[in-house]
Amino acid sequence: MKTILDIPDLKDKKILLRVDFDVPVDKQGIIIDSFRVKQQKETIDLLVSRGAKVFMVAHSNYIISFELIVEQLQDLLGYTIKFIHDIQTVSKRQINEGLALLENIRVHEGEKKNDTNLGQLLSAGFDYYINNAFAECHRNYVSVSAVTKFLPSYAGLLIEKETQQLQKVIDAPPEGKIIIIGGAKASTKIPVIKNLINKAEAVIVGGVIANDILKSKGEDVGNAIVDNNLEELFSGLDLNDPRIIMPDDFNLFENRMPDIGPLSVKKFSEIINQASMIVWNGPVGIFEDERFTAGTKGIAEAVAGSRSFKVLGGGDTISAVEKFGLLDRFDFVSTGGGAMLAFLAGDKLPGLEALGYYK
Repeated sequence: MKTILDIPDLKDKKILLRVDFDVPVDKQGIIIDSFRVKQQKETIDLLVSRGAKVFMVAHSNYIISFELIVEQLQDLLGYTIKFIHDIQTVSKRQINEGLALLENIRVHEGEKKNDTNLGQLLSAGFDYYINNAFAECHRNYVSVSAVTKFLPSYAGLLIEKETQQLQKVIDAPPEGKIIIIGGAKASTKIPVIKNLINKAEAVIVGGVIANDILKSKGEDVGNAIVDNNLEELFSGLDLNDPRIIMPDDFNLFENRMPDIGPLSVKKFSEIINQASMIVWNGPVGIFEDERFTAGTKGIAEAVAGSRSFKVLGGGDTISAVEKFGLLDRFDFVSTGGGAMLAFLAGDKLPGLEALGYYK
């Protein structure tokens, strides 16, 4: 995979840069969590310092228009940003200085369809395409895939870092490697368990996945959230494998299990304290509600306090750990939620494939 560092001369070159500005925004239009934006700065700084003309493309699931947060993006990145409303303006190459940002690419239906025509329109007139949005690499969309057909394409510094660190997780020996999987979205997380169960010493399970396993074993889970297609989800996975570590108790509420209990926190913490590498994706309870914060907070404190190499990923998990003031205690924090899970599950990510990662 070629990276931005392989481009010999960036001066006056016009760069189409895929960034990740998909950050939560409150009702007043204020960015709630700027982590992903801040992770773009290193690559942007490099491009600007070498004289490139940078045109940024991004999407948001939280707001329709980036116009609402452009001033905040300027403050976070330290640059004046020219906002481009219409993609037709892009083809006219009205990029002369500083940074430019195109309107939310998701306003175009062709983005999700990986429409070649939209890719051609988007790429017209640029010298290079650089993808620095790892969190989008599991999607076969125009701004991560189709556009690479029309421009010499490279990975940004963030994608290089993400792939290196996550591959390090996969390649590390099983001894001392602990995987913590929680949250919801079992369809994306169970494949990770299947792929890593033989490459780890233990997989600690919480959240909806724990509910699913208990249900599959015939346990009464009351009104707890469970998935419908359990037989399909767990096909090929031995739920009695001793390496799958389940909670011993729960913080019960209205016949549901919104958080793990103190015995589970103690058991999980003891395992965590012996680890040499920890990978965590997904909170073990509904941490947003103060009544059900204790489990996730206990796990976060145990992981942060361990001497292991600590990797964190997933938007909710990052929000939780940041809420507890522990984010800086982790060795690597991935910007990818679904992309991180897909990578760890051994899937080929379309965005990385388009950059030649798997050749």
